[in-house]
Amino acid sequence: MGAPSLSGVTPILALGPAWLDPDSLIRTLGFVGLLVIVFVESGLLVGFFLPGDSLLFTGGLLIATGQLPVPLWLALLLVPLAAVLGDQCGYLIGRRLGPAVFKKQDARFFKPKYVEDAYAFFDKYGGRAVLLARFVPVVRTFVPVVAGVGRMDYKHFLAWNVAGGVLWGAGVTTLGYLLGGIAFVRDNIEVILILIVLVSVLPVAFEVLRARRRGRVGSDRSGAEAAGGSRGRGAHRA
Repeated sequence: MGAPSLSGVTPILALGPAWLDPDSLIRTLGFVGLLVIVFVESGLLVGFFLPGDSLLFTGGLLIATGQLPVPLWLALLLVPLAAVLGDQCGYLIGRRLGPAVFKKQDARFFKPKYVEDAYAFFDKYGGRAVLLARFVPVVRTFVPVVAGVGRMDYKHFLAWNVAGGVLWGAGVTTLGYLLGGIAFVRDNIEVILILIVLVSVLPVAFEVLRARRRGRVGSDRSGAEAAGGSRGRGAHRA
């Protein structure tokens, strides 16, 4: 008798429509389909709705329970590769098509200002933006394109892209594999997948809070310096 389907244990309702159920996707499309989804979600703008984190976790879990007949070492090799190639494709899309798409001043969605904002964004956060975005659903689909539009240095982008692809692709898959043998995880897979999505947002939230804190410190320091200068000029006039 085969192992029970994960979706047969706990319906995946809170994560989206049934056809986006990671378990169903993997069982229908197989390991090759998993790789294609990772590629599309990583860099093609049409893939922002696909379940990347939960898909990798479920894939690792199915490998651990023998329901996905793929060696773990092969998954840890090909999943990060698909993620890295997806981001590379997104970067090239942004770099080659960005100037043409973002050239109309009166455009409703694709404004030249967005290109300027992209430059400023990557000047401020650099490679960390590429690495952190990898762990945030939806965001990871658009950041490679924005990096290309913003003309981020290609070698710099490639290095951070590989680091993010390996950490995310191998890390989430390994996590699913290691937890796949735990009955509690299998019986509460919906809750676990939701927690993974929530936890994946924490790095970016931390980065935003740290940037805001630095901004407040800088503003307070500038204000103090300005106040000190005003007092000095007042004393000089007296």
